[in-house]
Amino acid sequence: MSLSGIKTSIQLLTAKYRAVLETLNPEQFTETPPLGGWSYAEVYNHIFDSSLLSMMAISNCIKGQGTKGSTPFKVKMVLLWGKFPSGKKIKAPERIESRVKKISIEAARQLITDFEIMFEKHFSLIKTADPSVKVKHPVLNLLNARQWVRFIQIHLKHHLKQIERIENSFKQ
Repeated sequence: MSLSGIKTSIQLLTAKYRAVLETLNPEQFTETPPLGGWSYAEVYNHIFDSSLLSMMAISNCIKGQGTKGSTPFKVKMVLLWGKFPSGKKIKAPERIESRVKKISIEAARQLITDFEIMFEKHFSLIKTADPSVKVKHPVLNLLNARQWVRFIQIHLKHHLKQIERIENSFKQ
């Protein structure tokens, strides 16, 4: 997928997160779903906190502040296919999991805005980044700037499915 296609996709995905957020009340937002798992608040905190951390990694790649190395083949396939492998739940590393917390709707709005600002600020520079400069992802290993932005897109899309599961849990 082209960088412009990825940008458009990320903007549309972010708009979907905003739209869902506006349908929720504060109690529902922080309530643990009846079938268990993360609340909306925890998903929003995770996805946009992770997206901001990913933007920092992109910024480092753009500045040449990374390392050289190869991206594992299986990770290249995830980036090519645009989704995580099905059937196996990916567990976030403890250092990422420990950042997840219940936040308010207003805090979620602010995280989305912070991400959008940082995304717009750095996106046009991604194509100038040296593809051999990479920053380590906690699960996927070494990624360059283009791979990081593709990861953001895949990650946003992945967690929208989790939002749907939460919605369905409350309907049962």
